[in-house]
Parts: sequence; structure tokens; C-alpha cells
Amino acid sequence: MNPINKFTSSRLYNLLGSTRKARIISASALFLAVCAFGAAGVAPLAPDASDLPVTTIAQDIQLPDLSSQITALQQQEATQKYVHEEKIRAGDTLATLLNRLGVEDDAAEEFIKKDKTARAIMQLRSGKRVQAQTDENGNLLWLKATVVDGKDNPVKNIMVTRAGDTFTAEEVAAKLERRVEMRAREITTTLYAATDSSSDGSSLPDSIVAQIIEMFSTNIDFRSDLKRGDRFNVVYETFWQDGEFVRAGRILAGEFTNKGTTYQSVWFEDPLTKSGGGYYSFDGKSLKKAFLKSPLEFSRISSGFGMRTHPIAGKWKQHKGTDFAAPTGTPIRAAGDGVIDFAGVQGGYGNVVVIKHWANYSTAYAHMSRFGNGIRKGTKVSQGDVIGYVGSTGWSTGAHLHYEFRVGGEAKDPNKLNIQAQAPLTAAEMARFKTHAGEMIHRFALLRPNSSVNNLAAK
Repeated sequence: MNPINKFTSSRLYNLLGSTRKARIISASALFLAVCAFGAAGVAPLAPDASDLPVTTIAQDIQLPDLSSQITALQQQEATQKYVHEEKIRAGDTLATLLNRLGVEDDAAEEFIKKDKTARAIMQLRSGKRVQAQTDENGNLLWLKATVVDGKDNPVKNIMVTRAGDTFTAEEVAAKLERRVEMRAREITTTLYAATDSSSDGSSLPDSIVAQIIEMFSTNIDFRSDLKRGDRFNVVYETFWQDGEFVRAGRILAGEFTNKGTTYQSVWFEDPLTKSGGGYYSFDGKSLKKAFLKSPLEFSRISSGFGMRTHPIAGKWKQHKGTDFAAPTGTPIRAAGDGVIDFAGVQGGYGNVVVIKHWANYSTAYAHMSRFGNGIRKGTKVSQGDVIGYVGSTGWSTGAHLHYEFRVGGEAKDPNKLNIQAQAPLTAAEMARFKTHAGEMIHRFALLRPNSSVNNLAAK
């Protein structure tokens, strides 16, 4: 017992451990601790920052020569070229147009007035754009304008260019930039109100709205079926020139959800065979009508398929076609896709066109006054293309179209046939279709507020 709690050699010995190994480890640790405290005690303190010497350095800095910079800017401005853009206004003369474009060049104005090509600029309609580049003195360097057709589609660009002290003018075919646009809308009141919505900063072109109605009108009555909350998504093409919208093209894919049921349609034209152009459901089934009910847009049936008294021979015999009464010159449309098998004069048919369709179907159009542009044997035509015009050639007593629907070369009554809508896609075409349709499905997924779809139906 140690009543005054002093360390003795025996007690220190016991603290170091009871075994030889423990005592060695403990002693080593104690030795290292003593060394560390000793090092800390003798280490010098860091010097005070106020005691450090201060050194002053002086250096001359050369300022930039502002006069040389100003001179360089003035020289650049002297050679600067300016591009101006203006729109044709009602009552514009060439002089007023050039003045707004910043052109002060009498020689250029005189050239445009006299040159046959450049003179077309003076016939541009109001609202059309004209661009011009001038130098600092207003001399014309080049001028560009676009000539449009009756449907306001660009057909050519007119370019006036300076070459030294002379000018040249040339016509270049208009090159349009194709863009693919996507829009999603929700019906709150009417379809047209939804298409005019600017929630995404733009409205839908009128031609696209018309295509939407045509595409889904067999399933939806747009006058009475639309309900608040109905939605539609549409992918379509537009065409631009120099950043200006020119026109809308075709709907590439569309889907419309009405009363919980979604109808879908996608345009597909095989990129390799260039056939099969039309709208399909997403499982590859054609949505095209089999054949047009009438090759004439506005007409009446004057004689149907069946027995009748021949108007010329006066005999009771079968009429192997349908006669549509219409004025001379009425456009005749191809009833379906196909290839021109015959175009020429054929006995009592007069001027006749025969179109070979898929499988063993063919159609004939007789008594034409004249053929459509480019209609000759081997020409590919699509449903609705104009192939000729109503006339009274051959054995005809008046202007009308004699239309025949043939199966295996024999005239049949189309109203009594169950006609296949369109030649089905081949295995290779179907593979390419699925790739194309998959892209549109992905686009629709991006347009939908959520990925849930209640009921899905093909148009």
C-alpha cells in the first residue's frame, strides 16, 4: 500500500504492462512522446510580418496608341458593306424601292430598267422581300429578289451583281429549306381556336388544319364530336427561304384523342421503291380509300353500269362502264395509284387513258378532249392526279367521261366488288416502315403531357 500515491519503480513497472512485449511497446510510445514535446519546446517561432523588409518596384507602362486604332476603324468603316432588306409596298416604283434599300446608284437603276431578266423585279407583288448590298457611298454591289407563282410559291431568284463598272443579271431556281415542325394542342372551345393558340409561340398554318380535318373526318365529326379536353398532336413539314416562311407541306404524322379514343395516321413513301406513298396506321395498314368514287370532282352519273339502249347503235346491250356528264375541259383525276398502260386514240373510245394498278386492277378513261401534261405510257401517277380533260371524242353524242373499272382486263361494276384498299407493303417495305413509324412514335411521346393512352385506334 502507498498512502501518499507516489510513483515507485515497482508501480511504474506495473503500469508499463505485465508482459515483456507490452512493456516494450509502452516504453517506446513514452519515449516518442517525450521527443515530440521536446521538439515543440525548442522550435523557433515564426517571424512577425511587420518585421519583414519592404521593397518598392517602379515600372513605366506604355499606353496603346489610340490614334492608330481610330485610324484603323475609320479605314474599316470606309470599306464597310451594308445589306438592306425591304418589302415591296403598294405603289412602289423602282426608284422608291432602291431609295429605301439605300441604293444611290443611277447606273444600277438604269440597268434594272433595261435588262430583260432584272426588269422582273419591277413586277413583284406587295409584301415580297428584296435584299441589296451597298458600299459606303450607296453603290449597288448586289440585289436579290424572289419571283413566285400563282400560288405564292417561290419559283426563281433574280440576282443582279456588280462586276467592276458593269452589271449582270441571272435567274437561279429557288432553293427551299425543309423543316419538320411539331405541335400539340388541347381543345377548349373549337378546333380553330386551338390551332390559333400561341402557347408555344406559333399557330398552325391553315393548310395543315384542313389536312387534320380531312385525315380524321371519317372517325370524328368536327362539328359535333369535339369535347373540352380533346387533344391532338401533329408533325408536319414547312418550307423556308432565307429564313422566311414560304408554305406548309404535308402532315407527316398525326394523332387525335377524341372522347378517350386516340386515332393515329403516319405518311409513308418507301425511300427505295418510291411506292406506297400514303397514310398508314402504325401497324402498317393503308388508310387510303380503295379508289375515288368519281374521277371527276363535280359531275353527275348520266349512265351506269348495266344493260341499256346504245345511244348511237340503238341496240339493247350492256354498258361496261359509268358515264359522268360534265362540261368539256373538266379535269379527270386518276382513281388510284398506278402506271399509265396506254394513252392515245382507241376506236370508239376516242382519246383514252388506261391505268394499271396493283394486283390485276386497271381503270380506263375515254372520250377525253386532251391528255394531261406528261401523260404517256410508263408514267407513274398517284390517286387524284389530273390525267386528262373531259371531251366528246370517239363514239360520243356529247361531252362526258366514260369510266371503266377492270379486273384482269374485263370491265366490272366497282360497286359490287370488295376491293383491296392498296397493295400491301412487302416484308422489306414493312421493315423500313417500322423504322419510320418508330421515329414518329417517339415524336408523339415528346408531345404528350403524359405517356398514358386510354384506347388506341387506327384511323
